[in-house]
Amino acid sequence: MINNRILAIVLLVVGGLLLFFAYQASESLGEQVTEAVTGRFTDSTTWFLILGAASAMAGVWLLLMGKSAHN
Repeated sequence: MINNRILAIVLLVVGGLLLFFAYQASESLGEQVTEAVTGRFTDSTTWFLILGAASAMAGVWLLLMGKSAHN
C-alpha cells in the first residue's frame, strides 16, 4: 500500500508540473499568435495539458482508492 501512495504522489507532482509547463507555454508570445490565428493551442501545449490532467487525475484516483481499500 505504501508503494501505491508513493506512486500517487509522484503522479500528482508530475501532473502538476506538466500543467504548469502547459500554462507557461500557453502564455508565450508565439503561442498567443498561433492561438489567435488558428483558434487553438499548438500540439505540444495540448499534449502538456492532456498528460498533466490525466496524470493528476490518476494520482488523485490512486490516493482515494488506497484510502477506501483500508476501510
